[in-house]
Amino acid sequence: MNSDHFLHPTQPAEANFEKVKYEKKDMVATITINRPDVYNCLNFQTLREMTRAFELASWDDEVGVVVLTGAGDKAFCTGADMKEQNNDILERPRNYWKWMGVFIEAHEKLLNIGKPTIARLNGITVGGGNEFNMNCDLAVMADHAYIRQVGNSHGSVAAGGATQWLPIMVGDRRAREILWLNEEISAEKALEWGLVNEVVPMSQLDDAVDRMAKKLLNKLPECVRYTKEQTNYWKKMSLNQTVGHARDWLTVHTSAFETHEAMRAFNEKRKPDYMMLRNRAANGDSSEHLWGAPMVECHECGTKDLPEHFNHCGKCGSPLTK
Repeated sequence: MNSDHFLHPTQPAEANFEKVKYEKKDMVATITINRPDVYNCLNFQTLREMTRAFELASWDDEVGVVVLTGAGDKAFCTGADMKEQNNDILERPRNYWKWMGVFIEAHEKLLNIGKPTIARLNGITVGGGNEFNMNCDLAVMADHAYIRQVGNSHGSVAAGGATQWLPIMVGDRRAREILWLNEEISAEKALEWGLVNEVVPMSQLDDAVDRMAKKLLNKLPECVRYTKEQTNYWKKMSLNQTVGHARDWLTVHTSAFETHEAMRAFNEKRKPDYMMLRNRAANGDSSEHLWGAPMVECHECGTKDLPEHFNHCGKCGSPLTK
């Protein structure tokens, strides 16, 4: 009998995941991003496995509640794997479109899972990690954790859920503060602002999640499923109307000087040189291209579209006249 079927969904012991743990107990499926050595960041394989785990939990009638968490006690999830972004995407921006595609698929599968979901925030929750937190219906947070969006500081835009959902969840002004200033939101403030439902010490996190799961299990499952669909109206509408456009814009922006500077700064463990970029533009220079706009022609060999900051032709080596 085929186990890959909605009547006979694959069980945890058969799933063979590498970057995700999928566990099931007492009608609760717990899906754990299992990369604690890199703060549970999201590479392509992890996102694919998360999508599959969400699908299995959705099919399984022995599952009434789904818990999403991260391994260890340092991080829930810190968003995109910057090493993968640097190695596999930065020099070939078209590959970002592929990565963003599986990121969106994972979100859609979680959003349409048909069962209540709880984010178990066991540590720092940053960038795309917070977008997965917000995708969940409810959230319980350990008091040592914090939430942060970092796109405007690190060369991206948080358009995989955060720009769409934060105004709905915390209000317009608070959403702009989170998205634009990129400051840490403490557990206390996250609770006050409505980003989470409960904050407890780490030692009490599992008990708090269990209590919440039991409350959800003691409700009518079909009514809960449709209530979830109705209360997801604004989340789905805002995401569906914008995320495809965001996928394409972010792919194009991956080739921008801003992204290269931010990625270089991350690898060099420093802050991006924000004022250098601003001063370039203010002085009439190119802030979009690392070596200036491709606008110079070599009069010796005829090579065109050389960067304006080059003093010699990159092909024949001749001095350039500008």
